[in-house]
Amino acid sequence: MKKFTVNQHILAYERHGHGEPLVLIHGFPLDHTIWDEVVPLLQDDFDLILPDLRGFGESDAVDTPYTMDDLAADLASLLDHLGLEAASLAGHSMGGYVALAFADAYPQRTRGLALVSSQAAADAPDRKAGRYAQAHKIAEEGIGETVAAMTVKLTADERVQKIVHDLMRKQKPAGYIGTLKAMAERTEKLSMLERTSFPVLIVHGGADGLIPLPREIPLNVTRTRVVELAGVGHMPMMESAREVADALKSLK
Repeated sequence: MKKFTVNQHILAYERHGHGEPLVLIHGFPLDHTIWDEVVPLLQDDFDLILPDLRGFGESDAVDTPYTMDDLAADLASLLDHLGLEAASLAGHSMGGYVALAFADAYPQRTRGLALVSSQAAADAPDRKAGRYAQAHKIAEEGIGETVAAMTVKLTADERVQKIVHDLMRKQKPAGYIGTLKAMAERTEKLSMLERTSFPVLIVHGGADGLIPLPREIPLNVTRTRVVELAGVGHMPMMESAREVADALKSLK
């Protein structure tokens, strides 16, 4: 992977293909490799940029608190590093929260936005409290129980379960803890979506057991497109790579 220093920590990323820039942002608690099956299907259409968000993969974990806005700023610095004025962004789950934060903070740099198994609403109070409790548990006991519980929630596909289980076990506890807290404190982005001018794509598995199809997102505007994948869980880019790639091509 390629690496550069941003805000005193190292951010790792991969880059493939050619065309209009598209940033593929991984979810929690994973890394850029969740997109591996989609990359060959898109690299003839896009300049694909795949970061490891801080705390995950080969990027540094940090001990100080951070927010979704901070993660979005990391992506802005990555675009600066690559000499890119603007890009489309596709974020999976938590990666969607980062993409939304980026689009809110840098609308002029956002050409299009895809939310894959994600949502624009903030956490309900009980969900927010649950994230803090989970972060505390990981700090005290490690990631083992979280990995086991999340594996079966992410997908019913046994092939994908094995991949994500092994991938989650590789991640740094500090990345889990910092990002859980950042997700808990994120703000809603529904009002931002209502005033955007760039195209918005919703890709969601019909069998997603973690995040329901975000019907609160304004779907009555022509720039919003929804692709619901029947029988697919929370990991559509791994469960149904061809369909996800075809949907993302609409961002060209």
